[in-house]
Amino acid sequence: MSGPLRVATLITRLEGGAGILALRGALALDRREFQTVLITGLVNGGGDQQLEQARAAGLEVILEPALRAPIDPRRDTAALRSLSALLSQRRFDVVHTHTAKAGALGRIAARRAGVPRVIHTYHGFPFHEFQSRLRRAGYIALERRLGRITDVALCVGTGVAVEAIRRGLVSPERIRTIGVAVLDGPPRDPGSRDRARRALGIAPGATVVGAVGRLTYQKAPEDFLAAMRVLTRLRGLGGARRPDVIGVWVGGGELAGRVARLARSASQPLVVLAGERADIPEILPAFDVFALPSRYEGLPTAVVEAMVCGIPVVATAVNAVSDVVVPGETGLLIPPQRPDLLAEAVCYLLDHPDAAARMAASARDRLGARFHVTTLRGALVAAYTGREY
Repeated sequence: MSGPLRVATLITRLEGGAGILALRGALALDRREFQTVLITGLVNGGGDQQLEQARAAGLEVILEPALRAPIDPRRDTAALRSLSALLSQRRFDVVHTHTAKAGALGRIAARRAGVPRVIHTYHGFPFHEFQSRLRRAGYIALERRLGRITDVALCVGTGVAVEAIRRGLVSPERIRTIGVAVLDGPPRDPGSRDRARRALGIAPGATVVGAVGRLTYQKAPEDFLAAMRVLTRLRGLGGARRPDVIGVWVGGGELAGRVARLARSASQPLVVLAGERADIPEILPAFDVFALPSRYEGLPTAVVEAMVCGIPVVATAVNAVSDVVVPGETGLLIPPQRPDLLAEAVCYLLDHPDAAARMAASARDRLGARFHVTTLRGALVAAYTGREY
């Protein structure tokens, strides 16, 4: 075949960590070898930063209004029909799907259209322990059927790959483990810390506990608020409380209104909801501790970005988070839905700055080149062409 390989990248919504990975992967490819078209549904809440980045970078973007995350038979049928027609008309060589809804409809549409190679990225799974047993079983059965029409499954993190193998979602020889792709920001030092706090409107001397993520059920922002309240009641090594502690959550989402009401209703501490921002690497140095209370995850980009910045991390022990957060070595892990333990872990890092600095330094050293964009590029080229890298 002459000319570049024609690739369709499908994602339900170009937002969050999945959107970042999908976009950075598409932009990393050599355009002399790969011609990529980005197909996505509408972004909830009007957040379109990544769409603007894609267009500014010269990627062709096609919006499919019927492609929505909630299950809706009428819209889903319309989206499947539209995607099947589009993929047939454009005659793509590769279809690469991301996230659950686009992963289901996109893979079916690709096979209907006769696309030669179908790739899916598991950023996490549509099933998790907080669902009913019947619902979880239904999602697993569906993913197994979709696995039969998937040439390569790219799993973000070892924990995700292990779960895919254990559940029999895709044949083991067709599963590959990849990492997220992060961009280097300024290391955390007094200068970058002060600049980041000025950008967020936070006093230089405050104690700041931060999180980055979508305001969704998955990320459990209400547990972050609860942990912050517990933290103000815990006494440090000297027996003093922390009246100067501030929580910061960066990100928008469908729970933004509810979380804002919860934050306002609490008498203390102050929690700043910073909304969606395009300068996350630049504002991360504002945090003394990074805390992510997710119920379930794949491998969060934000956790890796915090580690690159040199911030000590507390996160929940779910899916592939332990790929990077090694308890006591590169950070601390706690069970999901335990804001009391989240507060205690944050308190420990604040009370033991030498241990926190050691973990942060160890985390940064261990990351190596695993999460560089060039590493992701190699994995995508291998998946798209069938050549090992």
